[in-house]
Amino acid sequence: MITGSKRTVVTISNVSTAAKKAKNLTNANIDIDNIKNDIQKKREDTAESILNFSFNKKRLRIVSQEQMVADDCEGIVYWMSRDSRVQDNWAFLFAQKLALKNKVPLHVCFCLIAKYLDASVRQFDFLLKGLEQVAEECNKLNISFHLLEGSGGEVLPQWVLDHKIGAVVCDFNPLRVPLGWLEDAKRKLKKDVPLIQVDAHNVVPCWVASDKQEYSARTIRNKITSKLEEFLTEFPPVIKHPYTSKFKPEPIDWEEAIKSRDADETVKPVDWATPGYECALQVLKSFIDKRLKIYATKRNDPTQNALSNLSPWFHFGQISVQRVALCVQEYKSKHTESVNAFLEEAIVRRELADNFCFYCKHYDSIEGASAWAQKTLNDHKLDKKAHIYKLEQLSQAITHDDLWNAAQIQMMEEGKMHGFLRMYWCKKILEWSETPEQALECAIYLNDHYSIDGRDPSGYVGCMWSICGIHDQGWAERAIFGKIRYMNYEGCKRKFDVATFVQRYVRKTNKQVQNISSIVL
Repeated sequence: MITGSKRTVVTISNVSTAAKKAKNLTNANIDIDNIKNDIQKKREDTAESILNFSFNKKRLRIVSQEQMVADDCEGIVYWMSRDSRVQDNWAFLFAQKLALKNKVPLHVCFCLIAKYLDASVRQFDFLLKGLEQVAEECNKLNISFHLLEGSGGEVLPQWVLDHKIGAVVCDFNPLRVPLGWLEDAKRKLKKDVPLIQVDAHNVVPCWVASDKQEYSARTIRNKITSKLEEFLTEFPPVIKHPYTSKFKPEPIDWEEAIKSRDADETVKPVDWATPGYECALQVLKSFIDKRLKIYATKRNDPTQNALSNLSPWFHFGQISVQRVALCVQEYKSKHTESVNAFLEEAIVRRELADNFCFYCKHYDSIEGASAWAQKTLNDHKLDKKAHIYKLEQLSQAITHDDLWNAAQIQMMEEGKMHGFLRMYWCKKILEWSETPEQALECAIYLNDHYSIDGRDPSGYVGCMWSICGIHDQGWAERAIFGKIRYMNYEGCKRKFDVATFVQRYVRKTNKQVQNISSIVL
């Protein structure tokens, strides 16, 4: 193309590169379509629909006193919150079961609040762009999707009343705020409307795995693994719903929904993680093809690309952990150790985190620690510290420790920190804070604010393990930490190539480290 005297030259190599990228993208799309079709066939081979499937009632608990759906109702609603997906979702499936059985329309409501804990725009963007895809899929299945402004406890009961809804099916979430929404909804719903909670997030429902707070992975492991034959099963499909709603959902301005949140806009969405089920499948395929084979031996090395990287999609429920487990375990004969290690993390450790948050109301405070841990932290509360940093300094990755700075920058820029480094990162915050209480508050804030998968039971348990010793034991006593497990820089150097990891962020940390003398107290 020629414009005036300037010429744009398109070389053969440029065309070749562009063509190659286009071909790779096309091939990737074909691969994902094939995977989607294969998974859908497995669902359809399992049952024609949820009506032809024996739903395990242990997956649900009836929260209300009323258990029967009124004969004259005009719909069933699935109150979506923790699990933002259509397929492979036991709560969605049970809601459709009720709607099909009663021959009424099925609705999905997501209740969107303006502010949630310390979430930033990064997390709201991931959530809402994923929900936009859910709404599109619901529309194709003749299921109405509604985005309601406000918490479920505030807005859902009136919506249910206005539209003569016969039952509400909701997600399970062990955290304090969502449990509060559930209690509010229970209190405000009409007494003749059943409220049913389904654990679609865990493979073994939290209340089935254990009826008490477990001490460690050791005490819960067999309780979960012994039940996998019963619960780690294939899903039936959510089908096109045969009963059409009498009213249409309000149109949704998705961009405005993101912009109107009360959230930090400086924490931007990340490039590597695209919201939604299809992208989650792409990440899963990449993990199985490229990283699963080294997962067992390299997952604790931050310099190696060995992790599944699925935690953002797990957190928002955009892909089912159960589906991922079913896919990964198909490779057990080929990568036995890696598959076993992954299932331990994805099922046992994740569900241990839900167990802790569900049965311990102080899951995010020192009060939630064991008596020995509370005592040892208190005994060493006044120990002299070489460095004390404030939240503002930590949030900008300005410390004397280049590994810690690099880990913090990784979380700030990528929305995810390597799992091994989260432990080191958190323990250093304990070492550099005036009190254990301040350390825990700071660690939780930073994780919740920057990590896509923050505000999650696994995040709270990670901070509590590092600072308060939950799911751990007492170790040799030392200054500041007491009997809490200790980690240091030299120990990390023995585990992996610290310099290589730091080098990835060195240009970003050098200037900050030069100013360190001005902020060390």
